[in-house]
Amino acid sequence: MVNILLLYSTNYGLSKRICEKIQASLCAGGQQAQVEPLVGHAADPRSFDAIVIGASIKHGKHHPSVLEFIRANQPLLESKPSALFSVNLVARKPAKNTPQTNPYLKRFLARCPWQPKLLGVFAGELDYSRYGPLDKHMMRFVMWINKGPTDFSTKVQFTDWDEVERFAGRVAAFASGQPV
Repeated sequence: MVNILLLYSTNYGLSKRICEKIQASLCAGGQQAQVEPLVGHAADPRSFDAIVIGASIKHGKHHPSVLEFIRANQPLLESKPSALFSVNLVARKPAKNTPQTNPYLKRFLARCPWQPKLLGVFAGELDYSRYGPLDKHMMRFVMWINKGPTDFSTKVQFTDWDEVERFAGRVAAFASGQPV
């Protein structure tokens, strides 16, 4: 039985919820999986057979701790099956919802010393009620430019949970040594 570590970096909790969905799918398929925050995790990544990192975007960037963790653990990540997924609002657009077309993931990978064999991209959620005054207006401007919802009462999740389930299946196969 393969034991998989699911690490997350999140701003409002969606990356964690995606990791928990992946965990549920893996466990239903007979795998073991543990969900931990990327910063302050208690688990020793070396004790797992595979590692998945999930990271969300804020102000156009992944949190710096994601790249710091990768740099500090690059040999470990390269020595075992490991994957990365990004959560961002631009992925709500069909032309930007794959690892090959998502600008945030592509920009991150261009700076990243680790090139994971398995990548995922999931659309985020828009909830103006969670944002402070500055972020609320910044998000509204970004949504206006990108023809997204601009009403401050908007609360919408764009995540395709079926795609998360498919990604979990790819993680299970990859962690078990099957080709991606």
